[in-house]
Amino acid sequence: MSKRIDQYSVYWVDLNPTEGAEISKIRPCVVISPIEMNHHLRTIIIAPITTTGREGYPTRVRIAGSEIEGWIVLDQIRAIDKTRLRRKTGELSPEEVSKVKSIIKEMLVD
Repeated sequence: MSKRIDQYSVYWVDLNPTEGAEISKIRPCVVISPIEMNHHLRTIIIAPITTTGREGYPTRVRIAGSEIEGWIVLDQIRAIDKTRLRRKTGELSPEEVSKVKSIIKEMLVD
């Protein structure tokens, strides 16, 4: 896949096959990895989006785009091959990006 894949864009992604409690199916996912990584590697880092409400979960961010509504599941971040990407469906708003960055920082840095 040679097209540009921007950080914080939302794509439909085929997450199958999975095991155990991993989120499965073809579903929307947020690209977390930076554009430089997305350009040079065959893999990208994503966070899946679910419609199952988890109000109060500290690792979930509410998303309400034109086509996609649900929760970004930051406790299920994973690397995938770009061949799993299907159709781009949108991008996060600046407010959603800020929330995602804050939770990732709290989870993995602080």
